[in-house]
Amino acid sequence: MPQNHDANSTPVTVIGLGLMGRALAGVFVRDGYPTTVWNRTAAKAEELVAQGATLAGSVGEAVAASPLVVVCVSDYEAVHGLLDPLGEDLDGRVLVNLTSGTSQGARETAEWAAKRGAAYLDGAIMATPPAVGADAVVLLSGPQSAFDQHESALRGLGEGTTYLGADHGLSSLYDVAVLSLMWNILNGFLHGAALLGAAGVDATTAAPILGKAIETVNGWIPGYAQQIDDGSYPAHDSTIDTHLGAMEHVIHESEAFGVNADLPKFIKALTDRAVADGHGGDGYAALIDLFRKPAGK
Repeated sequence: MPQNHDANSTPVTVIGLGLMGRALAGVFVRDGYPTTVWNRTAAKAEELVAQGATLAGSVGEAVAASPLVVVCVSDYEAVHGLLDPLGEDLDGRVLVNLTSGTSQGARETAEWAAKRGAAYLDGAIMATPPAVGADAVVLLSGPQSAFDQHESALRGLGEGTTYLGADHGLSSLYDVAVLSLMWNILNGFLHGAALLGAAGVDATTAAPILGKAIETVNGWIPGYAQQIDDGSYPAHDSTIDTHLGAMEHVIHESEAFGVNADLPKFIKALTDRAVADGHGGDGYAALIDLFRKPAGK
């Protein structure tokens, strides 16, 4: 296993130069790491080469150039398509896969990498390319020894770079959890904007108040998280039964203004199931028990 280097002298290879891959490689170059890059379309490396990166002539040459190999391509199938032919050329290297995928795919790829002698870190980038190297959140999971070995280089990818633990699947699970959160928040905002828009209120006018509501809900999360961990759901603000009454108002107003009511009806249907399970007098966090069960159970 290559030895750790505290100074920015450890060579780094980046395979895959889409928008995110170019951003990753650009950070390594910026931070003074000897950086080798490879992409099927070599022209995408021109700007990086001008900045000081080295363009490899093949994937094998790129892997051979560095003890730290970062891959960022379209999917896990593409990762295997590029690296499978290399056999044991990955031996002794740390492979960091920042390609979006599933937790199962991450664990299977970790086993695949281990058979080739590579230490494997799976990762997820919770940011757009311009945020990489600044305030990006980059999640990494896998053996801590592999993370520790190249911690300095990896932390340069974003202020929010976080090592999650030894389970290779954690990064992907966090990724999809955040996606679920994001879409639910955005759908709520869009539905609210549609309601207000039906009354002639511009979305830009509504945005400050709706945004403040999102901040308020964000403030509830630590308390809800503690209730979930404790398995106790006291109704500090209001019971689920009370929430149901408010949901009826949202459905009524949506239909009255000709706005699609599918979203609030779906939310109410879920909440009705929680009440049927005996949670009507609990706080809203009790719905976690509903989400823990497969549909129909």
